[in-house]
Amino acid sequence: MRLEGKVALITGAANGIGYAAAERFVQEGCQVALVDFDHVEGEEKARTLNEHGTGNAAFFKGDVADRASVDSFVQEVKEHFGKIDILINNAGITRDGMIHKLSPEDFQKVVDVNLTGVFNCTQAVVPYLIENGKGKIINTSSVSGVYGNVGQTNYAATKAAVVGMTKTWAKELGRKGINVNAVAPGFTETGMVTEVPEKVIAQMKAMIPLGRLGKPEDIAKAYLYLASDDSDYVNGTVLHVDGGIMM
Repeated sequence: MRLEGKVALITGAANGIGYAAAERFVQEGCQVALVDFDHVEGEEKARTLNEHGTGNAAFFKGDVADRASVDSFVQEVKEHFGKIDILINNAGITRDGMIHKLSPEDFQKVVDVNLTGVFNCTQAVVPYLIENGKGKIINTSSVSGVYGNVGQTNYAATKAAVVGMTKTWAKELGRKGINVNAVAPGFTETGMVTEVPEKVIAQMKAMIPLGRLGKPEDIAKAYLYLASDDSDYVNGTVLHVDGGIMM
């Protein structure tokens, strides 16, 4: 029960890595706010956690790219649970395309969600963490943000920027008792990857020393470590969870 008594707000929590994290956190005694724009799936996942877990999950509809929406759901989470201890900026999208084909609209949409969304949520939650005198912020980057990836100008740019913000906030907020770290997943079995042709997935696996794609649970375990007291002296770090693909 490494998160007993804690309250975590997880964005993009209706599916994939976000839901895996919510499930794991509830198992560890945490009260979890699942935030997503998909209210149908989000509400169903919260019900599932409450039926099979400890009843410590609640869903909140929101759009991380919309600051008014963020301010609203953060306030709702605070009122519902009484506090916020952990923020996981997990929400993200892709709109892939080679640079000569990538539309300005697709570029901006990814920036709005993957970068501005992280800023919006963090700025809205930080006052509550400062009030606590302690807190954990975990931002989701990507190996694409560290090393680049063909066809992902927008995605790689946002995930690289998330690393920069993480290190900046670690310096700004560390003195206030708040740890800020990032996780950089590799190729992981989520909705984003399942749309990739099988031939390409086989090529991905061949590049990974462990010989398999990551599972959402693999990333959730990294979130858990960085959210727990076990990581109290870890700050400004980017934890790669990629099977060794970028060694």
